[in-house]
Amino acid sequence: MIWIIILTIVVLAVIWLISSYNGFVTLRNKTEEAFSAMDVSLKKRYDLIPNYVETVKGYAKYESETLEKVVNARNMALTATTPEEKIENDNLLTGSMRSLFAIAESYPELKANTNFVELQRQLSNIEEEIAGARRYYNGVVNKFNTKTEVFPGSLVAGMFGFHRKPLYEVRDIQERDNVKISF
Repeated sequence: MIWIIILTIVVLAVIWLISSYNGFVTLRNKTEEAFSAMDVSLKKRYDLIPNYVETVKGYAKYESETLEKVVNARNMALTATTPEEKIENDNLLTGSMRSLFAIAESYPELKANTNFVELQRQLSNIEEEIAGARRYYNGVVNKFNTKTEVFPGSLVAGMFGFHRKPLYEVRDIQERDNVKISF
């Protein structure tokens, strides 16, 4: 009788361990899928930026420093290899794009250019895609990170080498500030 109880406990422990491990693998794969989906949207943005910069360059001849910053930030984001680098470099690109948008606002004839308006519309749509992809990624990462830290999941995470994943956070304090609008 005692052997049946011990065997039942061992079988239940093995079933729990397998189930917990499979849960980690599932969440890890969802995290990678979410990052990949976000990466696709970021790639669309990276491909569109040179056209946008060239259009602005034609009107804003004296803003070369800002244009160079945008191009450099884009190139850094393209060459990032780890999720952490990709997140950091994308935050830099987002900040430099804000400067570019501000320049564009200073040139009324640029804002009337149909190519520019279409590029701006496309960038706006891509930014919405990226925001949605970031929310999804952060949601999946939050589930994964929680599972790696709560007991008893933390035991399985430690045994099989599952570690926290980085959240996609706004690191630049200026991005959190309210936009000032004046008339």
